[in-house]
Amino acid sequence: MIDWYKKVVFENYANFSGRARRSEYWYFVLCNFLISLVFYIPLIATGALWGNEEPGMIFFLFYGLLMLYSLAVLIPSLAVAVRRLHDIGKSGWYYLIGLIPFVGGIILLVWFFTEGNQGANEWGPDPKSSQDDINDIGRN
Repeated sequence: MIDWYKKVVFENYANFSGRARRSEYWYFVLCNFLISLVFYIPLIATGALWGNEEPGMIFFLFYGLLMLYSLAVLIPSLAVAVRRLHDIGKSGWYYLIGLIPFVGGIILLVWFFTEGNQGANEWGPDPKSSQDDINDIGRN
């Protein structure tokens, strides 16, 4: 799981081309959630403790760290989502369908759970296959 996260964040930081398997996408989402949770738990705990008083320094420290982390993974999050859409044969611009209230997020969620196209497509070879058969590009 950590290897997938490192692959997405460090090796493919802003790579919007190619294809991403479901496991690559969902392991990235899981790691991102767990790391964010590490920042949120102290944030919520310190926020709940101060009640009517002003928040303490620890609250602002974890809030700042959470915002820095969110900015740092913004581009990798977009890149892995676009590559995931490429794997099912859709353009990365379909990610904007998520802006449609209520149904856009549901449609994206279904697409992200959908198995990728078998064989090569216009965005590259099948990441599941062991062979990179360039001759199949464009047939699916």
